[in-house]
Amino acid sequence: MELDGRVVVVTGGTRGVGAGIARSFLAAGAEVAVCARRPPDEPVAADGREASFTPLDLRDAGAVREFFDAVADRYGRLDCLVNNAGGTPYRLLGEGDAERHARVVELNLVAPMTASLAARPWLGRTRGSVVMIGSVSGTRPSPGTAAYGAAKAGLENLARSMAVEWAPEVRVNTLVLGMVRTELAHLHYGDEAGIEAVGATVPLGRLAEPADVGDAAVFLASDRARYVSGASLLVHGGGERPAFLDAATVNKES
Repeated sequence: MELDGRVVVVTGGTRGVGAGIARSFLAAGAEVAVCARRPPDEPVAADGREASFTPLDLRDAGAVREFFDAVADRYGRLDCLVNNAGGTPYRLLGEGDAERHARVVELNLVAPMTASLAARPWLGRTRGSVVMIGSVSGTRPSPGTAAYGAAKAGLENLARSMAVEWAPEVRVNTLVLGMVRTELAHLHYGDEAGIEAVGATVPLGRLAEPADVGDAAVFLASDRARYVSGASLLVHGGGERPAFLDAATVNKES
């Protein structure tokens, strides 16, 4: 899965999952450009190599187009776009107005579409690919983050449509993530004991690490996935144990 000579853009690639993805691409030999509204606390690096950083608001379509043109001008090509930027605070639907929830949809659905449209001309020249970073929140109820779940469901469908419309020049796939341990994990799961307890509910016995996501993204961007398009790859450690198994009073494991 070596990507020597390839050029990759990772949106939101300055921390957490995005930084893990950027490091995996650097380790695979790619040149990596990351963008975010704020710079990283320290350069995103791996194996002695650093990703370039550009401040960018993905909600500004004109600035996004200029960014991709600049990346292509600097490196001479673009091989992969990883639409990672996104997220949401915990907020029940009734605790926010429609405009506030719409901003979550804009960040998690409209912004990836904006970036993909800007990157498409350059990706078409290299027969490159787009990797959407989705979530299991888009495949099941997402109480407290309903707008986020709805956006991620839309993102997965958008990727499938893009895969059809942009073939055969550009492949488009989605990584559907479960729970990932990042520097912000405590905001979702509590202290270290809470994080470990939540991780124990995953069949593989732990939360994903950003590198786990990054390695899956590298695979989808590589020639080993040359016939994979319109796919949704689950990166969730086996998913969630069905609640009814623990609630039932029969067929208990010994």
